[in-house]
Amino acid sequence: MIRRSVLALLVMSALAAAQEKKAVYELGPDSQPQEGVPKGKLLEGRFESVRYYGGSVRDYKVYVPAKTDAAHPPCLMVFQDGGGYADPKGSFRTPVVFDNLIQKGEMPPTIAVFVNPGNIPGARPGAKGRSNRSLEYDALGDEYARFLIEEFLPAVAQKHELKWTEDPDGRAIAGISSGGICAFTVAWERPDQFRKVLSHVGSFTNIRGGDAYPCLIRKTEAKPLRVFLQDGSNDLDNVHGSWPLANQSMAAALKYMKYDYRFEFGTEGHNGRHGGAILPESLRWLWRDYHPK
Repeated sequence: MIRRSVLALLVMSALAAAQEKKAVYELGPDSQPQEGVPKGKLLEGRFESVRYYGGSVRDYKVYVPAKTDAAHPPCLMVFQDGGGYADPKGSFRTPVVFDNLIQKGEMPPTIAVFVNPGNIPGARPGAKGRSNRSLEYDALGDEYARFLIEEFLPAVAQKHELKWTEDPDGRAIAGISSGGICAFTVAWERPDQFRKVLSHVGSFTNIRGGDAYPCLIRKTEAKPLRVFLQDGSNDLDNVHGSWPLANQSMAAALKYMKYDYRFEFGTEGHNGRHGGAILPESLRWLWRDYHPK
């Protein structure tokens, strides 16, 4: 009897270990350059804020698709922590994915703005500045949305002579970690401007009160948003909260309020491996059935 109990425990332990084993997430063909697919342009710039965040300075890149629709302005998608999303050797390789999906007609021609968090310069010449990332990304409220809509994006459009759609259904916003909750906050505060959200390992935890979102979603009339969430069972668990539990609570709240949402829960940790591997499918899902106005 004892031997059977020990054997049963061993079997259960082996099953649990197998379940906890991380899946292998690899980049597929849509994340690789393809022969015959036109490449979009990648522009670069640096922006110093005057109206918001105390004169913060940030780098950005802009992807302009090679293929556009002459009858309609391109869509817009803004990526927080943009340097990582634009990196040609990183987890996401977003410009390559855009090239391939736009060429195949699986997403509309879209301008991508890859913006990094701001840095506050040092008070004295040569002094080290400080990152403004948590204040911009983790805080609730509409300040970062106003920064994007009223100051940053108009300046980028003017500098690079760009025009994108005014249709909020043609505008998406994305981010990873604190950038993920930031993307949701912008759309939550300003659905008149952004209605598509892509969050990778989003920090819906109590860094600056973000753990309130599941309750807010349940108690607020549903907004016209489409939300894609990605997280993994080995994501962070610390003093701010559990990232896996927080993302599951977000998904449950969105489901309860009958949002157009999708939640992909894998086995990775706090990184872009899973999100990068499924980026093409995420974009296809976000942009499905979009028709330019």
